[in-house]
Amino acid sequence: MKKGFFRINVQVIIALIFTSNSVFSSTLEKINFRQNGETSEIELVLDQNDVVASKFNINEDKQIILDLKDVKATERVLRGFDTSEFSGSVVFVKAYPKPDSRSDLRVALQLRDNVRSIVNRKDKRIVLVVENRFGVFNKRQVENAQGSIKQAEVSEENVEKLLVPKSEKVEDILENLTLSGRKKYIGSRISLDIKDVKVGDILKMISEASGFNIILTEEVKKLPSLTLNLSNVPWDQALDTVLGLNKLVAKKNGIILMIQTLKTATKEQTEEANAKLASIKQEPLVTKVFPISYAITKDLMKILIEYITKERGHISEDIRTNSLIVKDTPDVIEKLRKIIDVLDTQTPQVLIESKIVEVNESHAKEIGLSQGFNFGYDPIGSIGDATPSIVGDGVTNGADGGPGFAFSSAPSNTGDSVRSVLGLSISRFSRLTNLNFTLQLMESESKGKILSSPKVITQNKQKATLKSSKTNSFREITGTGDDRTVSFKEIAATLELEVTPQVTNEGSILLDVNIKKADFGERPFPDAPPNKLGNDIKTNVLVENGSTIVLGGLYEYSKREQHSGIPFLKDIPLLGWLFRTPHAPQTTKREVIIFLTPRIINQAEAGLIDRT
Repeated sequence: MKKGFFRINVQVIIALIFTSNSVFSSTLEKINFRQNGETSEIELVLDQNDVVASKFNINEDKQIILDLKDVKATERVLRGFDTSEFSGSVVFVKAYPKPDSRSDLRVALQLRDNVRSIVNRKDKRIVLVVENRFGVFNKRQVENAQGSIKQAEVSEENVEKLLVPKSEKVEDILENLTLSGRKKYIGSRISLDIKDVKVGDILKMISEASGFNIILTEEVKKLPSLTLNLSNVPWDQALDTVLGLNKLVAKKNGIILMIQTLKTATKEQTEEANAKLASIKQEPLVTKVFPISYAITKDLMKILIEYITKERGHISEDIRTNSLIVKDTPDVIEKLRKIIDVLDTQTPQVLIESKIVEVNESHAKEIGLSQGFNFGYDPIGSIGDATPSIVGDGVTNGADGGPGFAFSSAPSNTGDSVRSVLGLSISRFSRLTNLNFTLQLMESESKGKILSSPKVITQNKQKATLKSSKTNSFREITGTGDDRTVSFKEIAATLELEVTPQVTNEGSILLDVNIKKADFGERPFPDAPPNKLGNDIKTNVLVENGSTIVLGGLYEYSKREQHSGIPFLKDIPLLGWLFRTPHAPQTTKREVIIFLTPRIINQAEAGLIDRT
């Protein structure tokens, strides 16, 4: 009872799961966009009311993300549309399946600048209202919107490659702010509700609330005023938002943060690069000779020439000693040495072993009367006048001079074949005369197995070819009479293996394989050329080092049966044997399997494994 009850419950649970997926999933039917003065609205039209939604911002990419749980959409709705022709903050809108959950839908809005947004719910609609400039929403509007929809925090589940501070120390938080990429904010929360305040003063407020020192350039101090309404947000997020809105760049030195405009920072970086280039031009040059063991010097030069100092560095080769001579600064020389140590290693050598197994099997039977059943009938004949005739190899006469019988048995062996013929001839039996028939019993069975095992070794990315052939001859007769000539011709059957290995960095082997195998079959008749059998396989395959893989297999099975006779009479049970040819079914089987095993024979020398 318990087992049956459990089974029923599992079926019910599975049914409920499928029912919930099909019944309770919603559909996004339409996306509407409109601009109303200081705000832009994105209206999502759904077929149900109770749709779970969450919203978060990606300030680094200037995006607003709205996730809808258990919602699907048609291809028409999933098409993105460009809104950059409007003067608002939204420039592009796109809906697509959420990457980590295919049953959910994600709507992404690309912004011109980072601004705030609120979400309102209506009948089967979700309306996302976005500021066209920062400061349009007041504090009460934002607080009222908090309760209508879940506000999602930016986390590792929402955003890939999230930058997280090492700790809650001010130094680590400031270090995280200076990095490029998406960030997680962990600073203590602050609130700012200001109107027409200088950017420099806003940065000082955040600095005093958070405990770090700030240095502002004159250009930052001259930036126009800004209106902000931030409620209970991490101070590092508030700081990052102000920096992003005004295109400012921050540099950290301990707990000191120096803030300057992007234009000034770019100019300073250019000057530093020029100064570094000037110092490099004054740095003395040294010469170093690198002996090369395995790599080709010309190929190595093409790689290293990209790293030498322009207009100062020089690289040349000595073919006799297979060496490279480099003249450059000590730093560049050291960099080239590390590159040469990595590249100048043995080329992996791969041994490819293959096995081609071919199995042939045939079976044939021949049972029945080979020459039919012959007899004569004499209605007035006398039994006493019967004179037996001797037919075949033996005669058996009755004691009263009755009928004579002759039996012949001629067994013959050819390979595995066994054949037997039983004949019976009676000159007179009662009024039947010349009664004779030949019963043929034959069964042949043949089995054969051919194994080929070609092996070849080659270097990485170098094609190797192995060929093996055998010949067979047959007699050819031309002309007649005195012009009759006899000659012999040869035909060849070739086994060919072509393979190009490529060793991956993980130690696996990518093989480009071409195997061709031809062989001889039976001759149709003694002077005819033998039949040729062929197998060909060409493929690309990835194999673990030392593993064996089956590249391909061929299985052929044929069964043939043919007989003829007098219609209707040949189908009579038992008696039908007298009116048809012998029963002779033939069955043949052929199977070919190809195995391949690649093995790297110098893993340690080629740097694929540690020598220890």
